[in-house]
Amino acid sequence: MPLSSLHIKGLGTAIKTLTAIPWPWKESEDLSASLSWFPVIGLSLGLILYGTSLIWTLLPFKQWPAGAALVMIGLGIWLTRGLHYDGLADWADSIGGFLHREKRLAIMKDVSLGTFGVLALILALSAKWVAFERILSSGSAIWILAIFILSRNMMVELICTLPYARTEDGMGGPFVKGASPEHRLISHLISIIFCLPFGPLALGLFAAAWLQTWLFGLRIKNRFNGITGDLLGTANEMVEVTLLMICALPGESILCYTGWVWIF
Repeated sequence: MPLSSLHIKGLGTAIKTLTAIPWPWKESEDLSASLSWFPVIGLSLGLILYGTSLIWTLLPFKQWPAGAALVMIGLGIWLTRGLHYDGLADWADSIGGFLHREKRLAIMKDVSLGTFGVLALILALSAKWVAFERILSSGSAIWILAIFILSRNMMVELICTLPYARTEDGMGGPFVKGASPEHRLISHLISIIFCLPFGPLALGLFAAAWLQTWLFGLRIKNRFNGITGDLLGTANEMVEVTLLMICALPGESILCYTGWVWIF
């Protein structure tokens, strides 16, 4: 694994890009150097939320999974500045009408929030609340780690396989410009390594995330001719919600048992 792709300055750039966590040291001038670190950032965020769920269980009152789920959603928004939710809302507004490509791109750049954006946010937040509550109730919160790893990894998949949609500069442009197959390979390898302790089901989640990302990539290539920062945020939220719902489906503690057996 080339050291150039895992330079510590790239880690700083990834932290500054994907989170609100301060990074006091120098960052890489090549923003694409951060791509290989995206799954690591996902793991870190997942650990914080998972740790929060464990602390919640130690509080001296009757368990309240729905309350814990709400706290975790709020914490996730705070840790990421709600950046991906903003992208999701902008994307939803842009597809609200039968508009040509340039108009869609202009709508995504507009800071105002429309009806479709509001509805998309309500749906995403509601889905996460329901999924978190069920996962916490079944004792399967450990799977949040794998979900957050994969959702960040799939952004790298899009960055490395699609062109940048805008002719002018934008947040996602520098990442796409320097992206290479090497970044994609390393990000996937790191994600798979992190997911291996969870067993075959985690590899199934990887396959589901990749399929959804591939289909979304085909769609946005057709409608936007490429990727933007908002579309990357949208992809992250879509994958996150989908995998959370998949993990919430079994109920009880099936996933909890499977995950811990493979980890230990």
